[in-house]
Amino acid sequence: MKYAIRRRILRANPLPKGKESTAVTKTTNAVDQRSLLNPEQAAAILDWIRRRPRGGKRLHAFFATLYYCGPRPEEVVAMRVEDVTLPEPDADDQWCELLVHTATPEVGKQWTDTGGIHEQRDLKGRAEGETRAVPGHPALTRILRQHIEDEQLQPGDLLFQGESGGILAGSVIRRAWRSARKAVLPPQVFESPTGRRVYDIRHTRLTKWLNDGIPPAQVAEWARNSVAVLLATYARCVDGQLPNLKRRLEAAGDLPEAEVPGAG
Repeated sequence: MKYAIRRRILRANPLPKGKESTAVTKTTNAVDQRSLLNPEQAAAILDWIRRRPRGGKRLHAFFATLYYCGPRPEEVVAMRVEDVTLPEPDADDQWCELLVHTATPEVGKQWTDTGGIHEQRDLKGRAEGETRAVPGHPALTRILRQHIEDEQLQPGDLLFQGESGGILAGSVIRRAWRSARKAVLPPQVFESPTGRRVYDIRHTRLTKWLNDGIPPAQVAEWARNSVAVLLATYARCVDGQLPNLKRRLEAAGDLPEAEVPGAG
C-alpha cells in the first residue's frame, strides 16, 4: 500500500490503522498434550488392529514399529527387511535395531516424475544419504520376527507391503487407525485430539522417552530432530519428573547454617 501511495496510484492507505492490522498471529509448534495416547489406549488400539480380519497382523506390525521406535510414517513404509537387525532368538539381549535412511511420502501423481502417488526422498531436513539407527524394544523384536516369518519376506523386500505387494497406502493406514480408535475409545475420547492422527503415535513415543529420563540429545538423535526443536515441541508434554528433581536438588544440600551469636 505504501508503494502504491508513492506511485500516486492511491491517495491514502485504505487498510485500518493500528498495530492490530499488521500484527502477525503467533503460532506454536508445541505438541498438544491431549493428543498423546496413554499405554492402555495404545495397547487396546494395537490389539484391535491385530485382530482385524483383513491385513490385521501386517498393519499391527506397522503400527507397533511406529509406537516402539517413533519414526515418521513415511519412513516406515519405505523400510526394507534388510533395514532391521534382529538378534538371535536365544540371545540374552533381545533389542532389535532399525536403520532409517529413506522416506516415501505421499505427494500425489501430479507431483512425481514417475506418475506414482509416492515419491522417494532422503530423510527430512538431512543431508543426502544420511541414516540413523533406532533401538527397538524386545516386544517389537518378537512382533517383527513373526511378521517377517508369516509374510515370508526376503532381505530386499519392503518390510510393510500393501495387499498387492507394493507400498502400503496412506489411505489404508489412516482408515485402519481411525477404525481402531472408534472401536476401542469411549465416544468423548474418540472425538477428542487423543491419537487423532497417525503421526500422534510418534509424538507419544518421543514424549515417553523424555518422561522416562532418556537424555534429550539421545532422543533427538533417535528422532532425527535438533535438541532445540525437540524441547520446543515437547516441553509441554514432559511431566512426572518434578518429585525426582526435587529430591536431587534437596540431596545437593543448601547453604551452611550460620552460627547465631549468643546461642548455646
